[in-house]
Amino acid sequence: MTHTSAQALLDTRPPAGPAPAVPRPAGEPGATGHGAAVSMPSGRRVLVVDADTACADSLVTQLRRHGHEALGVRRGGAALRAHEDVDLVLLDLELPDLDGLEVCRAIRAVSRVPVIIVTARASELDCVLGLQAGADDYVAKPYGLRELMARIEAVMRRAEWQPAAAREIRHGRLHIDVGSREVLVGGEEVALTRKEFDLLCLLASHPDTVIPRKQLLQQVWGDSWSRRTVDTHVSSLRGKLGDSGWIVTVRGVGFMLGNP
Repeated sequence: MTHTSAQALLDTRPPAGPAPAVPRPAGEPGATGHGAAVSMPSGRRVLVVDADTACADSLVTQLRRHGHEALGVRRGGAALRAHEDVDLVLLDLELPDLDGLEVCRAIRAVSRVPVIIVTARASELDCVLGLQAGADDYVAKPYGLRELMARIEAVMRRAEWQPAAAREIRHGRLHIDVGSREVLVGGEEVALTRKEFDLLCLLASHPDTVIPRKQLLQQVWGDSWSRRTVDTHVSSLRGKLGDSGWIVTVRGVGFMLGNP
């Protein structure tokens, strides 16, 4: 089957208007709407993307029993249209129209909505590829429901800790455009990798706060890399920003943004 590009589908979305409640894509086979279930105040709006209708329906039912609003869709294209109006995406990788990893990358390119991959692909390589595509966590089928619910809450705690926030961050000579992912120091553009940008943006969003190393790993890398990963990226960032004082090491705790 020839798959349509996820980015192409994103590019053809209509201009954003006032955000409605979680949408039910018209004509989506196997889509599961809200029904009469009433969510608890702490409930999340969860999008379940799974080509297996029985599996999706079962998960949607369980999510509702736990107080969440849940919507199920079968296709990647429907996920790309619906993800803007939910709090969390549970994404299978085996979809009929798009590769799940491509869907994950496309969502992450335009949105900070948390994504948990829930799939039968259980190898270490698949997990690494999923996390590199932008997923916040990776759960292999079959899974225990209590474990999945615990992972959902853990991912949402990390997401809520991040500011929802400012499209631009200014800190002395440092200017970060969150939307375009551009960084300027003293008016000069600085080219950063995706993870370098995410790390800098997280530190800059909390300029007077020492962020523990473990917190950085969880929010930027999703617990999937080693302690040394942070040090390597901090060193690279300092070099690219032109002054080691931009990132201050608080020994035994973590890092904070400086102002050299």
